[in-house]
Amino acid sequence: AAARSRVERLAMEAVIAAERAKGHTVVDVSAEKCGWDITSMPPVVGELIPEPRHIEVKGRAKGQTTITVTRNEMLYGLNQKEKFLLAVVIVDSDRTEGPFYIREPFTEEPGWAVASVNLDLNELLRKSTPS
Repeated sequence: AAARSRVERLAMEAVIAAERAKGHTVVDVSAEKCGWDITSMPPVVGELIPEPRHIEVKGRAKGQTTITVTRNEMLYGLNQKEKFLLAVVIVDSDRTEGPFYIREPFTEEPGWAVASVNLDLNELLRKSTPS
């Protein structure tokens, strides 16, 4: 449990740093259980206020092969495709790789009794982009 918590913390820190490096304002909403972990607001361009990015962060220890997503995360990702990003961070000791962003990571609604599903990490990374 302690190792998992450490991996998640490092992953959150990596995504927050990456978003701030883009000039975005970042809010950690992970404790709110709303379907994503970070709200990232791009800077205003002229009079245009860009849509916020809702980012679900998944940290995985190097060598792991799957990522678990909850029903709530999947439903939110399906309903808010334009805003939602899955961000994967690979953690190796104190080093991180990523974040790797996946747009539209979910293709279908989970069944009524599904609490969570495992996704293949390599397949997600193949679909990822650096931002």
